[in-house]
Amino acid sequence: MSKFPIDAPQRLVIEAFENLGFVIVRKREHISMLRSNKDGTSTPITLPNHLKIKGSTLRRVCTLGGITREEFLAAYDK
Repeated sequence: MSKFPIDAPQRLVIEAFENLGFVIVRKREHISMLRSNKDGTSTPITLPNHLKIKGSTLRRVCTLGGITREEFLAAYDK
């Protein structure tokens, strides 16, 4: 299994979350993304609008969004 990225480029992180079904709903100081689930609910996540996203921030966003480490890494490596 590959390691979690430490300072991941923002573009790759957004692409990974888009591969997981999230769409950008707002992009200002923070990037707000939303995923519509099959059961009718939605899952929001918020990322800082920085050129590089720290690994600890990514892990926390994944935890809050209900995304496993393996799911994120598979989407990130695509």
